[in-house]
Amino acid sequence: MIRRSLPAVFALIFAAPLCAAPAGQQTLFNFVRPADVVKVVTENADLPQANAEQTAEGEVLRRVTFNPVARPTLRLTPQTGAWDWSQSGMMTLRLQSAMDWAVTVYVQIQSNDGKTLVSRVDLPAGPAQTLLVPLVATTPLSQGMKAGPAMPMTVDGQRILLASSSGAIDRSQVVSVSLSMDQPKVAQSLLLERFGVQNDDGINQAVYGNLVDAYGQSTRGKWPEKIADDQQLKSAAAKEQQQLKSWLAERQKSSLDKFGGWNRGPAFKASGFFRSEKRDGRWYLVTPEGHPFYSLGVNTVSPDVNRTYVSGREYMFDSLPKPNEPLASHFGEGDNRGGNGVDQGRGYANGRWYDFYAANLQRLYGAPCKADSEGKSGVAEAAKSEAAETSAEKTAAPVVEPKSGVAEAAQTDAAHIARAETSAPCQATIDEQQWATHTLDRLQAWGFNTIGNWSAPVLGDAERVPYTLPLSIVGDYASISTGSDWWGGMPDPFDPRFAMATERAVAIAARDHRDDPWLIGYYADNELAWAGPGDDPKARYALAYGTLKMTTDVPAKRAFLKQLRDKYRNQAGLSKAWGIDLPAWELMEDPGFVPPLPNPEHPEIEADFKYFQKVFADTYFKTISDSLKWHAPNQMLLGGRFAVSTPEAVASCAQYCDVLSFNMYTLKPQDGHDFAALAALDKPVLITEFNFGSTDRGPLWGGVTQVAREEDRGPAYANFLKQALNEPSIVGVHWFQYLDQPVTGRLLDGENGHFGLVGVTDVPYQGFVETVRKSNLQTLEQLGKEAQKAPAHEAEGGRKGEAGKAAGAGHAGGHSGNGH
Repeated sequence: MIRRSLPAVFALIFAAPLCAAPAGQQTLFNFVRPADVVKVVTENADLPQANAEQTAEGEVLRRVTFNPVARPTLRLTPQTGAWDWSQSGMMTLRLQSAMDWAVTVYVQIQSNDGKTLVSRVDLPAGPAQTLLVPLVATTPLSQGMKAGPAMPMTVDGQRILLASSSGAIDRSQVVSVSLSMDQPKVAQSLLLERFGVQNDDGINQAVYGNLVDAYGQSTRGKWPEKIADDQQLKSAAAKEQQQLKSWLAERQKSSLDKFGGWNRGPAFKASGFFRSEKRDGRWYLVTPEGHPFYSLGVNTVSPDVNRTYVSGREYMFDSLPKPNEPLASHFGEGDNRGGNGVDQGRGYANGRWYDFYAANLQRLYGAPCKADSEGKSGVAEAAKSEAAETSAEKTAAPVVEPKSGVAEAAQTDAAHIARAETSAPCQATIDEQQWATHTLDRLQAWGFNTIGNWSAPVLGDAERVPYTLPLSIVGDYASISTGSDWWGGMPDPFDPRFAMATERAVAIAARDHRDDPWLIGYYADNELAWAGPGDDPKARYALAYGTLKMTTDVPAKRAFLKQLRDKYRNQAGLSKAWGIDLPAWELMEDPGFVPPLPNPEHPEIEADFKYFQKVFADTYFKTISDSLKWHAPNQMLLGGRFAVSTPEAVASCAQYCDVLSFNMYTLKPQDGHDFAALAALDKPVLITEFNFGSTDRGPLWGGVTQVAREEDRGPAYANFLKQALNEPSIVGVHWFQYLDQPVTGRLLDGENGHFGLVGVTDVPYQGFVETVRKSNLQTLEQLGKEAQKAPAHEAEGGRKGEAGKAAGAGHAGGHSGNGH
């Protein structure tokens, strides 16, 4: 970078013209050619009068330096009045990081009513670009996907960075635009030039257009596994088959029983079903044949989870099948709109969808179209036959139609046939059994031994790999909001309708599986909102706080009020303990009642909240445990798959479930929970979700635990398993998920992550899979060695654990339901 004084730069400006503003862009201020139309103010930032520079690309920009303090800021305001941006869609700023690293800049736009629009901009090192901040809140989620295309990108020869924005402003009365940094550790500089506005015509189309190719892959990059044509797809499948054959042959020689348990060394008691047991300080899952088992699982192993909405955003897809083409049979209709936290701000959540993975499976395993009534030709033939029958009926009828009527009937018949020939897609079918066999071959060859949650039933039915199931409790019972309610409010376990829904769900789930030794157990639910977002008292006790704000027709609130009445007897006792003025007890029944938050001056608030949350969790888990004990006594209750939790919920889960389960998106399990606290509960722990993603294989999101590149995923997986095995309470880990998510977002919530073992074309990520296989096999061997060290003696827990004994009592087979 060459620094020059402004006079020198002025000479340079005329020698080398500045980068022209794109068509439709209105410049309000130029940092290099400043005019007295915009007021520039800095706070803990430096903008010297003589400080412009020519970049390596020939542009002339002006430097602003943000000092290492709490919030260094540069603010732009009109000299008088306010800017009217009502006819514009984007704020624009030509800028460049002056550092050798990426910097994060916060842009805040304010209108004269005090409302603000905020944008966080991750500005990479490199050449200058035009920052575009939408003046109406816009995110990739508003386009139907979790993450958008990588920025910056080149559009019409201009390098642009389209940012996300949140909030709202009055665009006709804009009074300021601020650039700031959040407490930089060292002074950091930006280079600036044009500031202005422009319309947003065509920007989203340019950024998101033709994003997905005919195979469901991103068009924006290249990688080793990317497929260009059907022949390459089939060649990749044939090559993989040879490798799988070799790996499966090695597995046949391994020391595993038919369920995947380690069959060397001291045996455990065989109960005929999966169970847990603690031996010599370590928890184990035990196979029906009595061998130690470390559950290495994969979630969402299914052929129908790659659907993505296309309605209203067809321009994002380079090549969707036409209605009369064979692959058009993979279109469908759906509606994933809702009022939960996961639905907020999402666009394109209903209408027509397409399943690229199913289309690719048809390319690989599909049976050819049949010329019958189910296929296109069959539909056409049926239509012709129907038309002929109709014509014959008309001919045989005694009534003579006018000539025009006959012509109209003939035209109608012809149109009927034409529609059938052009709009009915060939109903080519996928050989599900062939897919299932191939998928099970993969799982076993790669060292996995468990089919995780939300997987295709055909896999468990094959009796090759043990599996788990969700209970899926749904009903019209009351629910309590704890804040974000990502998947919905908390089920009210005090509501009799919850017990009825639980009984129904458990009975249905157990109906075909209660005697199946391949079923490890059932999950109570998934990622319930036991706490609110954040780490303050309101979040920690969101369940109790939210319950008291409800009306008294909610059973949980009545239960909470009874708890408080039984303890304090009257409002005077409660008022003193809580430090509030409650003139009448009935005021707590008011839905407008706002309870106090726990505080050191009034410890009884926290004690009461904590006790209610314990009773709530006890009631919830006991209801499910009792039902499962009745309907499926041979299988385990595998906990609630906690994403957020409270100590009360985890303790109750330990008391009534056979296994504690957590979804942990961290670099190692120890970062996801306090294992010292879990050790005190003395219960086996299953990590039911974890993953590591990147953004260099097509899908645009790297997940919560994103790594820099594809080559880093394998080592991250290996380290997670190593750290998990170091925890004697952990009995398994389950990867999320088998298949990459769609580039344009899955139906459920728009997630579009690359953290699959397999891509949308059904081609595995070879390097990652090899590392995963090696890690899995090493883990199973290490567990076998641990089991061999442990002396063969009676289990430390066992079914002899009676009601009321320590939650850590293991059990010798099936669901123990400790605590009741």
